Amino acid sequence: MPGAEPSRAGGAAPAWRLDRYDNSDFDRGAGRLKEALWLLCQAIFFLNPLPWPSALRVALLRGFGARIGRGVVIRSGVRITFPWRLTVGDQVWIGEDVLILSLAPVTLGSHVCVSQRAFLCTGSHAWRRETFDLRTRPILVGDSVWISAQAFIGPGADLGAGSVISAGSVVLRAIPENSMVSGNPATVVSKFLV
Repeated sequence: MPGAEPSRAGGAAPAWRLDRYDNSDFDRGAGRLKEALWLLCQAIFFLNPLPWPSALRVALLRGFGARIGRGVVIRSGVRITFPWRLTVGDQVWIGEDVLILSLAPVTLGSHVCVSQRAFLCTGSHAWRRETFDLRTRPILVGDSVWISAQAFIGPGADLGAGSVISAGSVVLRAIPENSMVSGNPATVVSKFLV
């Protein structure tokens, strides 16, 4: 019923009050002017379908504080919320329409492939709390990891080196090195011999 107070009877169902939500203590990591300039730059050089060179996108990210290695390829449509919280190793490919919600640090090792429409998300909410508080945790991706198309990598995920995340998988925890995971939630389906 519209306007009714949420019930917590028995604690069975979550009941948050969005009118009590307050993330004013969230540190955006940069001033509003820098963030506005980044949004403009992102709209022109990242979200625009024009074939801007990857080297230009890398240079722009570095200019906004991202730490990016050599030989990095960034395709069109890539959206990165706060580049100053992004660290990328050498020889990394980031595919079309990848979203990196970097409310907390995101670190990609070297020789990582992030395929089309993957979503790396460092934020969620305390859904059991009435105030629906923002919760952020970093994402760490080891060397030689492949995040396949449309995979979701959640807050606090730690992807071990040499792992493969199958297309459409949902990763909400640490993944062991040299393993392939699949499903929602992702589970190990095979281990690679080293």
